[in-house]
Amino acid sequence: MNAQRPDRPRRPTAPDGLLVVDKPQGWTSHDVVAKARGLAGTRKVGHAGTLDPMATGVLVLGVGRATRLLTYVVGADKEYTATIRLGVATTTDDAEGEVLSRTAADAVARDALDAGVAALTGAIQQVPSAVSAIKVDGQRAYARVRAGEDVELAARPVTVSRFAVHEVRPVPDADGTGVPALDVDVTVVCSSGTYIRALARDLGRGLGVGGHLTALRRTRVGGYPLGVARDLTALDAWPADVPLDTLPLADAARATFPVRDLTAEETRALSFGQRVPASGAGAGVTVAAISPDGELVALLEDHGPHARPALVFAPAT
Repeated sequence: MNAQRPDRPRRPTAPDGLLVVDKPQGWTSHDVVAKARGLAGTRKVGHAGTLDPMATGVLVLGVGRATRLLTYVVGADKEYTATIRLGVATTTDDAEGEVLSRTAADAVARDALDAGVAALTGAIQQVPSAVSAIKVDGQRAYARVRAGEDVELAARPVTVSRFAVHEVRPVPDADGTGVPALDVDVTVVCSSGTYIRALARDLGRGLGVGGHLTALRRTRVGGYPLGVARDLTALDAWPADVPLDTLPLADAARATFPVRDLTAEETRALSFGQRVPASGAGAGVTVAAISPDGELVALLEDHGPHARPALVFAPAT
């Protein structure tokens, strides 16, 4: 999973932009960033929200100046497909943890399952998994757990806008123990900061049988669906003398923000960090300002009669 072999010549630097990848199972988000740094010929690569090693799917990377967009992409809503195993609880709320309990789940009725899902839909208070990346007194929660500490995280408000059950499959002999379980395939659309592992845990807990996540695939981050994600194996075959192709800044911004088309005069003003007339988007709404030649100039926010640049991308001329 190294970004680049020592004997491989450095690739030409990729243009500023986003790189949406389909993260493989077993890779950490840091592994993917390290790989992308080698492919893009620059260390200036970051990601917009981690995925657990067990999970696959959409991971949005920023290259060059596009790393400045990642703060906004991180806050976008996300969509997942997942499989929850009811009847088995684990230390990590997923399949990588040690089993805490096994409880026969074959008697869980569909109406009880639907009620449990409904209770976890909408605006809820969620306690993240103890092995999450949330910092506690400056240290990641998972690091404290691995060091043998008991970690209790506070509940946080999150929004689950969709929690849909698809197929429910009996597992007569879960893990070869003879205890019957249920596998439940779901789709979840949720706000940033929602833990699907915690949904699996809480669904099983509410049904009295325990539960954990056995599969997770992120199918969308904001305006970036799985259909635009690129396979890392295919990217690794990119010609070594050709700069890696990225999603240009303007196209990346169009997928995340409302767009304001600028005049040439407004473009010049913003390139110097000056204000322009308000966009009319309203307070608290960030707008992508695009120049007449199709370049991303700035991100704007309305303040009274004026729009002020929150970020400026175009160099002063």
